[in-house]
Amino acid sequence: MAFNIQTFKTRTLTAIVFAVVMLSGLFINHWSFFILFSIIHFGCWIEYQKLIGLIDPTYKQIKSSHKYGIILLGWCFMMYMSNSQYKLQQSELRGIGWLFMIIISIILLATEIVIKKDIAIKPIAYSLIGLIYISLSWGMMINLRGGFETTALKFSIDYGVIIPAGLIFSIWINDTMAYIVGSVFGKTPLSAISPKKTWEGTIGGAILCIIAIAWLSKIVPVASYYSMSTWVVIAAIAAVIGTIGDLIESKLKRMANVKDSGNFMPGHGGFLDRFDSLLLATPFVWLYVHLLLNN
Repeated sequence: MAFNIQTFKTRTLTAIVFAVVMLSGLFINHWSFFILFSIIHFGCWIEYQKLIGLIDPTYKQIKSSHKYGIILLGWCFMMYMSNSQYKLQQSELRGIGWLFMIIISIILLATEIVIKKDIAIKPIAYSLIGLIYISLSWGMMINLRGGFETTALKFSIDYGVIIPAGLIFSIWINDTMAYIVGSVFGKTPLSAISPKKTWEGTIGGAILCIIAIAWLSKIVPVASYYSMSTWVVIAAIAAVIGTIGDLIESKLKRMANVKDSGNFMPGHGGFLDRFDSLLLATPFVWLYVHLLLNN
């Protein structure tokens, strides 16, 4: 394929803007973090509903109350998964999220059971899968953003952002290393779902990701709050589970017969294309942190 300078410029500019937005959302404060992942949540849901509608046309027939109500329900779950940092006046965001989860659930149930004469099981199942696939993951990401302020390093730092940022950096490093190793040494296809992925690139990317994160955990002061072994586990989850997440999203696109899930990033695809690995890796990191690391 001939090198296209205009395509290269577009992809590069888009990648720079994406990195700036992501880093700003991650590090400005806890509210910027919540806003960032709220936008990602809505973007992923819009693309998920589009893909499911292409896979099964019956999903296109759902009412607007179902279509938007289920997205708002997932967003309220994200609120519910926040912590005491998040307050509006004197009310904690998690309490507001819980209240609106109940209200929206009642409205959705009333719409499906009382107003409609028959219950369409398949569309409801697709939406429930979406709640697990998208909203559960981003709710857990918000929950991982717990944290506290400290001045132990002569400047104020919110340690709550360390694990989410470390996970995201692990995903980025793994994707980059897998692409480089696969481009140079890749010969054996990983899966028919994604023919461009190779075993050589996948294994090489995972190994280099773990090495890079382990090294960064020793030289980046704030990362040393957690042990190297903790970061190795997080990097391994990002590499292995993240790759599976990528394959799942590729399968959805293949079933829907589309190349990209969306086009919000010119030259890079949609929200699901950008965050497919993180979607699946986040719950596993959450489980590791809450069941093993904090016990």
